[in-house]
Amino acid sequence: METIQDIKHTIRLGAPLQKVWETVSSSEGISSWFMPNDFEPKVSHEFTLQSPFGPSPCKVIEVDEPNKISFTWDVDGWIITFLLKDLGEETEFTLIHSGWGASETITKANEKSSVVRERMNNGWNDIVNKQLRKVVEG
Repeated sequence: METIQDIKHTIRLGAPLQKVWETVSSSEGISSWFMPNDFEPKVSHEFTLQSPFGPSPCKVIEVDEPNKISFTWDVDGWIITFLLKDLGEETEFTLIHSGWGASETITKANEKSSVVRERMNNGWNDIVNKQLRKVVEG
């Protein structure tokens, strides 16, 4: 059975580490570039992302300030990880969307995981490269 590869997007942002960290590790920050939420950077904190398809239950599983945050997203086993690397006046930001399982899996959206992954990959590309960049560099 074929396992679907993680989505991974890495970009260099023209902003210092602390500014990027605040933008990806707070409810207000995440709302500014991703989705409305009640996130808190505390392990085991349960929160909700208000997606266009309805509320998605999430849970923080790792916080390593100011380098890494991971949380579960929704009910299909997804894990979202934000990795930050200090480059002085710039920050390398990597988003990883893992937990896809097998390509035949039918998701909550009633589509194969491989189809949803492709759609999400395009969405993340736009979110990271345009929306996040605009917020931290703007």
